[in-house]
Amino acid sequence: MARILTGIQSTGRPHLGNLLGAIIPALELSKDKDNQSLFFIADLHALTQIKDPKLRVDNTNATAAAWIACGMDTTEQLLYRQSRVPQVCELTWYLNCFTPYPMLANAHSFKDKSNKLSDINAGLFTYPVLMTADIILYDADIVPVGKDQKQHLEIARDIAGIFNSQFGETFVLPEVRIDENVMTIPGTDGQKMSKSYGNTLDIFMEEKPLKEAVMSIVTDSTPLQAPKDPDTCNVFALYRLLASSDQIADMRNKYLGGNYGYGHAKQALFELILSRFTTERKLFHQLMQSPQDINQQLELGEKKATEIAQVVLDRVRNKLGFR
Repeated sequence: MARILTGIQSTGRPHLGNLLGAIIPALELSKDKDNQSLFFIADLHALTQIKDPKLRVDNTNATAAAWIACGMDTTEQLLYRQSRVPQVCELTWYLNCFTPYPMLANAHSFKDKSNKLSDINAGLFTYPVLMTADIILYDADIVPVGKDQKQHLEIARDIAGIFNSQFGETFVLPEVRIDENVMTIPGTDGQKMSKSYGNTLDIFMEEKPLKEAVMSIVTDSTPLQAPKDPDTCNVFALYRLLASSDQIADMRNKYLGGNYGYGHAKQALFELILSRFTTERKLFHQLMQSPQDINQQLELGEKKATEIAQVVLDRVRNKLGFR
């Protein structure tokens, strides 16, 4: 049986990129009864950016609600808050003591912001070590990630390997799995969809603001009457990720035929989002009105995750002479 682990930060409500790039693919993998899936909400990682406790809790609830709304069965698989399994913090300290400084200095999470060191906290610098602990604390075999997280998984394997080479086989070296079809989800401006870029589509928004967000997608100035190239259009790039093959072919023909404006394409994308995620949107809003239900489902996973984590941590303590 393979143990599959996926995490997502609670730095905001999950957007379309999170759903297509992480949540939905992970839930598809969890349908295989030969796999055990662990899904965690990285609320400790979120603390490197968000210091407001209420906002962080709201984001955590929204992240959990998105997982459940998209089809997660919390009685079968584990959904838990990172911060509710304290063993991860202890393991992070142990791993810090075996992680070379240059490895962290070369991590994208640090280098991308290193032009202004006064804005970087120690938590951001050691982000890859906590991420490593998140993974190897549960003997995870497979970790599905987006292309941008590939380096952090390589670091996790390196850190675990350093420990194993010194103390013998202690940690499972996780396998990185990247879905080639959804490596990068374009945002409303054509860049990778990211909360930090402010270019996301939140499919759980009320209809009016969601439509406004879709209509804000950047396009070129090709006139309505003229044919358009679907392969260079942000709207079409998003549409094809959600549509059926027949719908994609129809939209492509409309682009190439002319007399079809970007406003028409945006309206089609908006309607497709509503139809594709009707059930998820309804369930998400029901859950957000009942945070106690979210908490109960999370506690189920946290109890099981803690039991797994303690076994692995005891193994590490034994190797280090702390037990």
